[in-house]
Amino acid sequence: MAAADAVYLVPLGAERFELYTEVADDEPTDHGPARTGFWHRTLHKLQERWRHAVHSASTERESGGPAGRIALARDWVVRAIAKSIAEQRTLWSLRGMTSAAFIYPDDLTESSATVVREQLLAQARRHHGWWLLANLVGAAVTAALVLLPGPNIIGYYFLFRLISHYLSWSGARQASAHTAWRGRPEPALTELGTLARLPPDARAQRLAAIASHLHLPRLVEFFDRVAAAGR
Repeated sequence: MAAADAVYLVPLGAERFELYTEVADDEPTDHGPARTGFWHRTLHKLQERWRHAVHSASTERESGGPAGRIALARDWVVRAIAKSIAEQRTLWSLRGMTSAAFIYPDDLTESSATVVREQLLAQARRHHGWWLLANLVGAAVTAALVLLPGPNIIGYYFLFRLISHYLSWSGARQASAHTAWRGRPEPALTELGTLARLPPDARAQRLAAIASHLHLPRLVEFFDRVAAAGR
C-alpha cells in the first residue's frame, strides 16, 4: 500500500497524538474534481511563485551580497512558508482521500483510535477555519501588492496562508465527513509513544528503524518536530 493511501495515528506520549501521511513532492495533494477549479489554479500559481522566491533567496545568499531589510523579510517568509507546508502536508493530502487505511498503535482499540482521529480532525477544522477568516482579511488588505511586479513579500505571504488554511480546513472536513476508513493496528506505532520521552540522540537509531519498517522516509523529521513542540 502506498503511504499516500494510509493515515497514521502517531503517539507522542502523555496521550498526545498527531495524524500523519506522506505525499511525494511531485504528487498532487488534491485528487478530486476541484483540481481544475479556482483553488487548484491559484495553488499552482502560488507554487510557482514559491519556487521563484526560494530561488531568489538562494541566489542572493550565494552571491554573498549584504542582506538588506527586503532580503531578510523575504527569507523570513520563505522559512515560514516552508514550516507551514511541513505542518499542513497531511491535512492537504486528505482532501483527495475518499478511502484510506487508518493505521493506529496496537495498544488502542479501533474504536478509541477512531475517537482520537475525529477529535484531531475537529480541532483542525476549528483552527484552520478561524485562521482562514483571519487571513482572508489580510489577503484582501494586501491584494494590490500581489499584482505588482517583484517579490511582494507581504501580499504573497497572506495569499499563501489563505490558500493553505483553506486546503487544511477542507482536508479535515473531507476526512471527517466523507472518507471511508479501514482500521489496522500497528505495533511499531506503539513504540513511538515511548520514544517521544527520550532525547533525540537517544532515540535516533530506533526511530530511523521504525520509519524504514513503515516505509515512511519523512517520519523521523516529522516525529522530531512534533515531539519537540509538545515539550
